Amino acid sequence: MTDTRTLGLTGPRVFPLGLGLMGMSDLYGPADEAESIATVHAALDAGVTLLDTGDFYGMGRNELLLRDALKGRDREKAVISVKFGALRDAAGGWHGVDTRPVAIKNFLAYSLNRLGTDYVDVYRPARLDPNVPIEETVGALADLVKAGYVRHIGLSEVGADTLRRAAAVHPISDLQIEYSLISRGVEDEILPVARELGIGITAYGVLSRGLLSGHWSADRQTPAGDFRTHLPRFGGDNLDRNLALVEALREVGQDRGASVAQIAVAWALSRGGDIVPLVGARTRQRLAESLGALEVGLTEADLARIEAAVPAGAAAGARYDAFQMSHLDSER
Repeated sequence: MTDTRTLGLTGPRVFPLGLGLMGMSDLYGPADEAESIATVHAALDAGVTLLDTGDFYGMGRNELLLRDALKGRDREKAVISVKFGALRDAAGGWHGVDTRPVAIKNFLAYSLNRLGTDYVDVYRPARLDPNVPIEETVGALADLVKAGYVRHIGLSEVGADTLRRAAAVHPISDLQIEYSLISRGVEDEILPVARELGIGITAYGVLSRGLLSGHWSADRQTPAGDFRTHLPRFGGDNLDRNLALVEALREVGQDRGASVAQIAVAWALSRGGDIVPLVGARTRQRLAESLGALEVGLTEADLARIEAAVPAGAAAGARYDAFQMSHLDSER
């Protein structure tokens, strides 16, 4: 499967899988920078075009890493997606979101400098700012599109009503939101509205931050700085119940000659041509495994078995802790 997919009616055409770079600089513990750059190179060589970062991933380090990875490469063959707006401190703490027009211009100026480019393909607020109407935020982004600094406007983790209000101001290429076998809330209202409006979905967390990778175990030790230690699905009885789902999925994969990760990614790909899964591979080995999902053509019988193994709503625990969940417009 090498066909491209389009980010909504107005967005760019991209490879069916995108690469999420967050874990190469932040939140999953130490990463090997050389291996990270080699992984980006391997993705580009395999045809991957969509590269997703955020200006707050490693407080700019992730953008600098992407700049280094793209040196000597054809910029026009990369579709760079940048999230902005999250406020942090020197200790790595989080302090809300700022999407005021003046702040957006400031964030973008720094991102363009760090990335070493004069435009961003898709620019999106990381979260809805409760203090700024979405119309004002999207209006400011529309000005940046007119100026040529941004090619497409995206959103992240917003609900159906916010999608409608945003799309009334300017075309929205895609909504980035968590969507996986164990995170299917988007299907209830958000996905139907996105499709009604012609907005694509870039699905992050398709392996649920490694939980659905088939490589996680109950006795795995997480390094310092790995935020998964604070996620409800990775702790205590919740983890045991979720790993039981993974084992049920493993049986499906074994019958198809595919890994758990490949089955999970192939399932996400099967949800529609308007969905582009992001894989957060930090190594070439994990990237190659995820790319293998493109060769797993799931039949209706396969999909039925997957649904039986991991029914909607079967996951134990919320996506994030209560504080982080409170900042998700998509969960209201």
